[in-house]
Amino acid sequence: MKVVSIVGARPQFIKAAPVCRALRQRHDEILVHTGQHYDRAMSGVFFDELGIPAPDVNLGVGSGTHGAQTAEMLVAIEGLLIEIAPDCVLVYGDTNTTLAGGLAAAKLDIPVAHVEAGLRSFDRRMPEEINRVVVDHLSRLLLCPTPTAVENLHREGVTDGVELVGDVMLDTARYHADGPASSEALDAFGVSPRDYFLATVHRAGNSDDPARLAAIVRALTRVGKPVVWPVHPRTAKNLAAFGLESLVREGGDVRMVDPVAYGSTIALLRGAAALLTDSGGMQKEAYFFGVPCITLRDETEWIETVELGWNVLVGADTERIVAAAGDLARPAARPDVYGDGHAAEAIVTALESCFM
Repeated sequence: MKVVSIVGARPQFIKAAPVCRALRQRHDEILVHTGQHYDRAMSGVFFDELGIPAPDVNLGVGSGTHGAQTAEMLVAIEGLLIEIAPDCVLVYGDTNTTLAGGLAAAKLDIPVAHVEAGLRSFDRRMPEEINRVVVDHLSRLLLCPTPTAVENLHREGVTDGVELVGDVMLDTARYHADGPASSEALDAFGVSPRDYFLATVHRAGNSDDPARLAAIVRALTRVGKPVVWPVHPRTAKNLAAFGLESLVREGGDVRMVDPVAYGSTIALLRGAAALLTDSGGMQKEAYFFGVPCITLRDETEWIETVELGWNVLVGADTERIVAAAGDLARPAARPDVYGDGHAAEAIVTALESCFM
């Protein structure tokens, strides 16, 4: 079977790593990198560290508006698919790369398989929500991480080709859990176990909104512990553009650092008192390792983490963020709601059943 896998952003590299390993044992995979994330800190280092094969094609699209970026990817991917003529196209998650790959394949009548199908925030203001809904309705094989995702698709009338396979991010997290020692990673940032918070902010709804970003920054200076904050390039640019860098210096102990490698991120997460994030993937990673999560959004696709008491939604409200940081819960139970850590093998089996 000839499979074209399309990735372009940091979360997709993390998801693709175990699938590439499993898929290439029995099939021909052509890995296409759109270049949506393109600098080394957000792209190249992840391929190296996660053991992902070098992309067979790098489109080098880079940043841009949603329309321009997606259109450029769509044209380039279409040409590649005509040339390669794969048996199916594999896309991941909810980025513009996902949308472009799914659209290009569907218009050429090439079957689409969507990893992380069925997620819903039910907030159509999120570009990611538009991407995932459209791609789910274009896909012939919908690879769902949780029963909730399956139920979401069924409510939309999507029942054919729906497979519950588990979450590939759990595969990657477990594979790399014995990576850099936590003490070494923590020492590099001058923090001690359970005596700091880890923060990440990258969603457009937060990083592109001056008021929301300012409210989050104010909260980070008031949470009562040091905060290690690997700053996404777009967020760093907006902190400067909005004149918010001075807020960081005015109070608290917020340690703004460049984006860090996956292994160091996991080590920092495992050692943290809690995670403050607007990332979907990191909400799950916190759950995998039993770390309380404070989500800087008003909704989440990963409702299981909230229902089980490991995650709280606080939006960009300074007082709610500070209150949540002072009242952390560590429930006794942490059920295996994201599968058994072998989602990649299940995905390959599903691809074989559907497209061979």
